[in-house]
Amino acid sequence: MTSVVGDYVQVAAPGAGPRMPDSLKGKAPNHIALIMDGNGRWANERGLPRTHGHQAGEAALMDIIAGAVQAGVQYLSVYAFSTENWKRSPQEVRFLMGYSRQVLRRRRDELNSWNVRIHWAGRRPRLWSSVIKELQQAEELTKNNTGLNLVMCVNYGGRTELVDAIKTIAAGAKEGRINPGRITEATVSKHLYIPHMPDVDLLIRTSGEQRTSNFLPWQAAYAEMIFTPEAFPEYDRTTLWRDMEIFASRDRRFGGAVDQATGPL
Repeated sequence: MTSVVGDYVQVAAPGAGPRMPDSLKGKAPNHIALIMDGNGRWANERGLPRTHGHQAGEAALMDIIAGAVQAGVQYLSVYAFSTENWKRSPQEVRFLMGYSRQVLRRRRDELNSWNVRIHWAGRRPRLWSSVIKELQQAEELTKNNTGLNLVMCVNYGGRTELVDAIKTIAAGAKEGRINPGRITEATVSKHLYIPHMPDVDLLIRTSGEQRTSNFLPWQAAYAEMIFTPEAFPEYDRTTLWRDMEIFASRDRRFGGAVDQATGPL
């Protein structure tokens, strides 16, 4: 599925790699959220610096995107850098900022050729201006694409997103543009970073950790969750399809219930 040319890892385009199981046709989740966990641990277990794990994760992400395109997924949101990641060592933060910038520059033309539209969800404060520039250029380049919507969550925190939405709503109420008595869930959704983004159907976290880490809490309120044992560099389109099959087998009731009783109580 991949080949290496210098420092660049080539990934098979959608449809050019493994064949997607026929059982998944027409059953793709509309919106998948992906917590890309385990890069650093994967590298450390191999005696490598944590930064090598992030580099390996680039190829994994591209292969996952290709698999999502093949399956007909409409939205794929990826947790690239959280507002809590600033707590990491200055060396790793610098690497992640520079690496995010390089990956966007290196991959945006390829993603554009796959008809992928790129969006950015996150906050401006503290985020490097050069990274913001690359995100904005990627958004502009792909704005007319009609395939998979790839949401890059960079400097993103779910609680922070909700606080920012509340501040905007409160300002609107103070100015008389919003009636406080008419605030609904739709009002809140309208003021999130990407208002038109649909709710998450399937949330996947790699590396075996079983928590959502402040990722899309509003949008993922009724998401099915899968916590996979693979570290992120070991995850690819075939494991994505495996987890999509698990999702397709689940019964989603959104708070409802069906009486299964068949005999007398």
